[in-house]
Amino acid sequence: MTPCGKVREAEGRDAEPSAGLIDSQSVRTADTVPAATRGFDAGRKVKGRKRFIITDTLGLLLAVHVVAASTQDRDGMKRPLLWTRLDHPGVRKVWADRGFAGRLAEWTAQILGHELEIVREAPDQRGFQVQPERWAVERTFSWLTAHRRLARDYETSPAHSETVIRWAMIGTMVRRLTRGRPATRPGARPLSRTDGCGLNRLTAEGSPLTS
Repeated sequence: MTPCGKVREAEGRDAEPSAGLIDSQSVRTADTVPAATRGFDAGRKVKGRKRFIITDTLGLLLAVHVVAASTQDRDGMKRPLLWTRLDHPGVRKVWADRGFAGRLAEWTAQILGHELEIVREAPDQRGFQVQPERWAVERTFSWLTAHRRLARDYETSPAHSETVIRWAMIGTMVRRLTRGRPATRPGARPLSRTDGCGLNRLTAEGSPLTS
């Protein structure tokens, strides 16, 4: 069984997902990245590459595709959707934002036999709000970019970039399996007032400043 399946079972889910989430992320590239494999995303004002990912509803990676940032969302997502159809045939429904509306939804239904549902903002929404159907894939991007190697794209080949993303995701899943539960934040530590060198300072209990 794959690490993804083991994590899903540990969370009380079936090993194989039945639904997925899709999204894209444009990242800047290093100067060593060949110009032929990078482009300019006019919508996000980013010069570099674009990452297309599909995750399950827990945010676990199912497919990834890296291309030039100039690639349209509806074009770049076709390969990950096809790969997910082949590798995870149980996935029958996929949620996406309005950037994937239109021809991609029609292609997904006609060619793959899947439902691509567009999640739209509420008419009265003001500013950013978390969308219940899509927050997990946004969190996955946060997991990935927390790795220094993925803060921007340093790889000469898009295929190498995809491998580094899978590698980072495997590490995330292995940590969840060995820890036995999702990560939790310890929270703020209480502060205490101490005197040092004639000055009053507020320091966290247990920090080196209190010793």
